[in-house]
Amino acid sequence: MGKTTETTDATNPEAENPDGASPDGASPDGTTPDGANPDGSGSDAAGSETDLGAAGSQLSTAPKEDPVSSLPAMGVIGWIRWFWRQLTSMRVALLLLLLLSLGAIPGSLIPQTSIDELKVTDFKAKHDVLAPVYDKLGLFHVYSSVWFSAIYILLFISLIGCIVPRTWQFVGQLRGRPPGAPKRLTRLPAYTTWRTESEPAAVRDAALAMLKKRRFRAHVSGDAVASEKGFLRETGNLLFHIALIVLLVSFASGQLWKSEGGKLVVDGDGFSNTLTQYDDFKAGTLFDPNKLAPFSFTLDKFIGTYEKNGPNRGTPRKYEAHVTYSEGADGKDKKGVIKVNTPLEVDGSKVYLVSHGYAPIVAVKDARGKEIYRDAVPLLPLDSNATSTGAIKVMDGYRDAAGKKEQLGFQTMFVPTYAGKGKGTMFSTFPGLDFPVMAISGFHGDLGVDSGLPQSVYQLNSKHMTQYKDSKGNKLAKLLLPGETMKLPHGEGSIQFLGVKQWASFKISHQPGTEFALVGALAAIAGLAGSLFIQRRRVWVRAVRGEDGVTVVEMAGLGRSESAKLPEELADLAAKLHSVAPSAPDSAASAETPEGAEK
Repeated sequence: MGKTTETTDATNPEAENPDGASPDGASPDGTTPDGANPDGSGSDAAGSETDLGAAGSQLSTAPKEDPVSSLPAMGVIGWIRWFWRQLTSMRVALLLLLLLSLGAIPGSLIPQTSIDELKVTDFKAKHDVLAPVYDKLGLFHVYSSVWFSAIYILLFISLIGCIVPRTWQFVGQLRGRPPGAPKRLTRLPAYTTWRTESEPAAVRDAALAMLKKRRFRAHVSGDAVASEKGFLRETGNLLFHIALIVLLVSFASGQLWKSEGGKLVVDGDGFSNTLTQYDDFKAGTLFDPNKLAPFSFTLDKFIGTYEKNGPNRGTPRKYEAHVTYSEGADGKDKKGVIKVNTPLEVDGSKVYLVSHGYAPIVAVKDARGKEIYRDAVPLLPLDSNATSTGAIKVMDGYRDAAGKKEQLGFQTMFVPTYAGKGKGTMFSTFPGLDFPVMAISGFHGDLGVDSGLPQSVYQLNSKHMTQYKDSKGNKLAKLLLPGETMKLPHGEGSIQFLGVKQWASFKISHQPGTEFALVGALAAIAGLAGSLFIQRRRVWVRAVRGEDGVTVVEMAGLGRSESAKLPEELADLAAKLHSVAPSAPDSAASAETPEGAEK
């Protein structure tokens, strides 16, 4: 049996590109699969195509670029055609994809108004020079900016304009048959030949059966068997680009119809999924508030346990919120547990556990001894050990000793595990409730809540208030243990520290399109793997009777891309066929082999 070869003549320029067909899958017109000419000239395209014909064509559905000389006259129609061809070319699609990735970088590094307006305000206050520039460039709202949307839309159009014609072309190739064998198989990158005493028709029948058994699409064309395999490569390529479109559509739908809000809930309190219940809320442009998923939940208890010893002291070991929830207006109550990375999924929405803190329970009485306020007040943690601060605001119902209506405010510091007196400033040494202490100071006057200006629930506006003082004229402040009371001077009333509840902060998110995004991502990976690891190739087997009456068998292969596996596969096929049509005795081997074949 003859020797399998990858090239025929290293000194022959046409041997590098046999009959116009490049080993890396270039089509006979001298263009590579992405439409680029391998040598940049394209001068030998016509002659090469005459030799190979359709044998080396249509190994790819990539669009071909017209040379500059064949571009239409640059009128209005010509410019439109030129712009469309550039936009739908693969390199422009890759460039737009790169620009989209680069455009997302400032969205990750610069504070975004859609995520945290306070950080944006703080950034503008600290950067007088950069902030106006960023604002004009839309860098504080990257994903809704004009330039990011333009890149996104152009990429979407480019992918569709590239995929649709390639898909129809590929469907046409699937319905067609592999092209017939070229005149000179010796010029293909993988080739072998031998002589046999078997009849040509019998060799062709054996080759046809063998190739079909190896899942080649094969048929007899003239004096040769033409076969093709590896269509999944182009299928994977198209699948990858279609998956990109699915991802883009999923991303767009998620941004346009999404909703996201936050809610702080104290042990025993609940939440109903309506706009008025949210502490903060933001949604996409096309979001309809009337379509919020109807569900509610109650925080039964928050459980947090922490490492007590060693270098990881204070590290959370158990961090979960136990809730009772129901779907719909009349849904049955169900029990659920929300953890940091395990959200509760209810009717298409996800409830995430975001943070945790403490809410001291206080009771305030007026000068007459009447209880006018009793509630658990959530405080803001300042460090990992839950040293917390906040404000208690009594806005209605208080009268002083003279019967005058006033508002009360108490600045509060709370620690779940007090470091003890003489340890300096008040701070916590452990996030668990081992030794809870609350430091409190009182004010009376006007809280400013009726001015119409927004206030933080964790801060006390004491501009129009007077701080209470003790009998010595010092500012009134006291450390309280659970159950203890601080009396206001001159019989003005009292405040009692009753105990401690815990609170948990939740993020309720509805993000449509996530399922499609997951499917698109998996499809993109599968398509990319197919386009990278599957080789599309063609194999021809020619069997003709020589002048001396002995049958000459030629086998040759052509792949879309250069690979060492093609000669190996051809050698394996040749060995299989050789077992059916063995080489003729040496006495018959003296006859001339076809031009270019090795003896």
